[in-house]
Amino acid sequence: MSKIRYFLLLSCVLIFFGNTNAQVIDVQQKQTALIQPPYLKAGDTVAIVAPSGILKNRNDEVQQAVTLLRSWGLNAVVGNHVFSISDHFAGTDDERCEDFQKALDDPSVKAIWCARGGYGTVRILDKLDYSKFRNHPKWIIGYSDITALHNQVHNEGFQSIHALMCVSLTKDLDDIKESLSTFKSTIFGHPVNYTLEGSSYNRTGETSGQLIGGNLTMLHTMLGSKTSIDMTGKILFIEEIGEYKYHIDRMLQSLKRAGYFENCKGLIVGDMSKLRKNTTLWGTSVEQLVLDALATYDFPIAFNMPAGHEKDNRAMVLGKIIELKVEKNRSTLNFKN
Repeated sequence: MSKIRYFLLLSCVLIFFGNTNAQVIDVQQKQTALIQPPYLKAGDTVAIVAPSGILKNRNDEVQQAVTLLRSWGLNAVVGNHVFSISDHFAGTDDERCEDFQKALDDPSVKAIWCARGGYGTVRILDKLDYSKFRNHPKWIIGYSDITALHNQVHNEGFQSIHALMCVSLTKDLDDIKESLSTFKSTIFGHPVNYTLEGSSYNRTGETSGQLIGGNLTMLHTMLGSKTSIDMTGKILFIEEIGEYKYHIDRMLQSLKRAGYFENCKGLIVGDMSKLRKNTTLWGTSVEQLVLDALATYDFPIAFNMPAGHEKDNRAMVLGKIIELKVEKNRSTLNFKN
């Protein structure tokens, strides 16, 4: 074969497979769109369950949650084991799993609202069966330890809601009016977008992608398991409570070394609450810590998202496409329909 014929044939092959690859990538992008469970409407039922920590002396908050849902025209059912006690947990692993599985399987339940976080969800992840949920998807709602469930549901192909839990309710609901307002708007399908307070630490830029994430410790816990999320093309949200700064750095470094941020499109940093002081001080702000840990990447980073372990915990739909614009004086998060 002459060199001319060889290069002509090679060019045709490259053009053909180049177009094919482009089509495959386009198909894959379409296939990664997550299923959105039906938003709630009057008369729908919400199941309250406790997949994590114990709810000792928290009866009032759960009853308040039931009353709140009813005031919005919704029905509420409380899991059989919500107030069970098994050492650190709200019942044994099997009991907590039983309540959650029952809510997953019941087609009349349109949302599952977690009563609290703490620790324990990771112990039931591998016991859960989503086969009936796939036929009747519903919103799973919570934050903190519930990040494990958000990850799992994401990998099942469904959106979920990062928002306040039953124990977040206060006697004076005006104390958490933004949390409640955005929570209600989100579950009923009314658009919620955010303009964040600016920060000199913001790494400016514009990007878009699926919003995922939650508690940093839980994202770190999922690393290397089937419940970890592929970050390709996604925007990550993180929040944390009660950690030393060096713990936060260690988790970010672990995620970084595992390639977690290689194809990330952006980062949104929420509340870093009640950080502990080590005898050897870290030496910089937590914002600078994040920037230093991720200095090798060029994606936008927005600070001051009011979400996490504070009273102002704005609701966000995880798995939904957002447009993120980060400037020094402000950042905007727009959820796409």
